[in-house]
This record gives sequence, structure tokens and C-alpha cells, in this order.
Amino acid sequence: MGRIRGKDIKGVAFDVYDAYPERFNEDYENNKKNLDELNILDKKKRRNRVAGYLVRVARKRTKKF
Repeated sequence: MGRIRGKDIKGVAFDVYDAYPERFNEDYENNKKNLDELNILDKKKRRNRVAGYLVRVARKRTKKF
């Protein structure tokens, strides 16, 4: 079974992706770096979780049918 992410992680990820769609993509390291530059999150663990969820969000939003 996978881990369940809370509403706070998902909410931040969706808000950040909607505000800066060109900065975030399917690359986890790139997402971590961009979250650091934006200085939105206060804790490293939370930054990493949001960066990981942003990978999933980017895949969903850029999926071609």
C-alpha cells in the first residue's frame, strides 16, 4: 500500500503548480530546488513531500490523451 498524503500537502502542491506551472515538472530534484527558491515551506520534510507530490500533479496535468 502507498502512503496517503494529507490535505495540506496536496493543497500546497496544487496551489504552487497553478501559480507557477512553468517551474514545476516531473523532475523531483528540480521541484525541490524551485520550492527552495520560492521559500514557501518552512521544513525540509514537508518540502520533500510537496516536491514528490508535484511530480504526480505534473504527470497528471501534462498527460496527453
